[in-house]
Amino acid sequence: MTSPPRPANRHHKRPRGEGQWALGYREPLNKNEENKKNDDGLNVRQRIIDVYSKRGFDSIDPADLRGRFRWFGLYTQRKPGIDGGKTAILEPEELDDRYFMLRVRIDGGQLDLRQLRTIADIANKYARGTADVTDRQNVQLHWIEIESVPAIWEALEAVGLSTTEACGDTPRVMLGCPLAGIDADEVIDATGQIEDTVARYIGDKAYSNLPRKFKSAMSGCPAHCTVHEINDIAFVGVVNEQGEKGFDLWVGGGLSTNPMLAKRLGTFVRPEQVHEVWAGVIGIFRDYGYRRLRHRARIKFLVNDWGAERFRQVLEKEYLGYTLPDGPAPEPPRGGRRDHVGVHRQKDGNYYVGFAPKVGRLDGDKLNLIADIAERHGSGRVRTTVEQKMVILDVAPGEVDGLVADLEAADLRVNPSTFRRQTMACTGIEFCKLAIVETKALASGLIDELERRLPDFTDPLTINVNGCPNSCARIQVADIGLKGQLVTDGSGEQVEGFQIHLGGSLGVTPGFGRKVRGLKATAAELPDYIERVLKNFQSQKTDGETFAQWVERAEEADLK
Repeated sequence: MTSPPRPANRHHKRPRGEGQWALGYREPLNKNEENKKNDDGLNVRQRIIDVYSKRGFDSIDPADLRGRFRWFGLYTQRKPGIDGGKTAILEPEELDDRYFMLRVRIDGGQLDLRQLRTIADIANKYARGTADVTDRQNVQLHWIEIESVPAIWEALEAVGLSTTEACGDTPRVMLGCPLAGIDADEVIDATGQIEDTVARYIGDKAYSNLPRKFKSAMSGCPAHCTVHEINDIAFVGVVNEQGEKGFDLWVGGGLSTNPMLAKRLGTFVRPEQVHEVWAGVIGIFRDYGYRRLRHRARIKFLVNDWGAERFRQVLEKEYLGYTLPDGPAPEPPRGGRRDHVGVHRQKDGNYYVGFAPKVGRLDGDKLNLIADIAERHGSGRVRTTVEQKMVILDVAPGEVDGLVADLEAADLRVNPSTFRRQTMACTGIEFCKLAIVETKALASGLIDELERRLPDFTDPLTINVNGCPNSCARIQVADIGLKGQLVTDGSGEQVEGFQIHLGGSLGVTPGFGRKVRGLKATAAELPDYIERVLKNFQSQKTDGETFAQWVERAEEADLK
């Protein structure tokens, strides 16, 4: 493992008390920091294998259970039957079930059929069949018992997968375009950069104690499918004036309760420099990041305070030891949707086929079926996307129709409605201890209802459903973002509902959704509300106008 570059220069001023290591403030200022100082999260693996899996749930140290377990992708799931009104009131131990969510790390969304079948078999054997594709290309399993974890790790690691640093204050999964290396229009294939960076730094204790989580993306996708604007660090494929292919560096994006778009540093990063530039940026975060308050600990707050110019100077002078050349901005994203659903030609003459499970919800049997369908039609490679979808690569022209028919017969739509294609949902109250409302089943029912009511609606439209304010499902950058909360219904009862954000977008004109004063709906009212707004949009839109553009000019009455 490589050692981190040590910052040479400590003169940057920040008010005392932000807990920045680089300024000499090493004493923990909250329970999380104390926990990390007491013992590195990566050390919990051996205790899980040697102690907890043998002695059972009751033997687990609380500091490991609610802290260090995350360094290996494990969270206790929510105890069934606890309503959303109690989420913020109960102590963690009252919310904890004796089962875990386990997140399988899938860097770049890349899976071969052996890996896919292994995840499917683990789901069926240890997770009551559960398997959800997330909007960060991972797969999440539920109902995992601590006694099963070593066997699960053994099975995953035998096929080159792991759960290392899938959660926690660590460098989490690295997003990549599912079409890397096969898209005829891609600017650059970032597969090598993702593999290199993961191999060098994931599981390295030099980077396993960060102020908060750290999300990365590396891609040359012409559709900008890895949403670089809202990652902590992103490398976006560009071609410089000399015709060299490389990357444009972005830092400091993130949503949650205080959303910010990433800032371009304006540098040109050559492919062979990516891993050390990544290490430099994460090193700045580790050393200068704010550790006092959890809600201000993401790198976006540091970038926002410093600005892009100063951040670049510190990166070059203190961490890299060389100056990066200036470089061009990325080309605007290829028109249309940013996902990869449908049948499209690869640069080698074969085809890739993207399909839409409903809100990422799958199960072990369905994953095995996807592997069988891919293999039957000659493919050995499957990909996950950041839209909770999947793609089968390398389909020969003569096999496309058969593969599409098999997928469609399994309700894995290759030609889905806008609503099936572009609705996402986080885990929700079914399993998540932070959630206030149910999400997956609600979003799934919403898709069915909108397909029935608006069968001719074909405009691109994202509907993102979140169970709490933390924006795991990216509500602020959706056309219709639904933030779960309790609302009062017509009879004065507190029921599940949503605050509604409208007109968020990324790409050519990025911006966060508009919050119309008092705009909330109960879960039961959502289909009526969305139908009404979409009919207003259809009747008022001008030629080529997007939903987000219409929202910007629409009267409030038409949005209510």
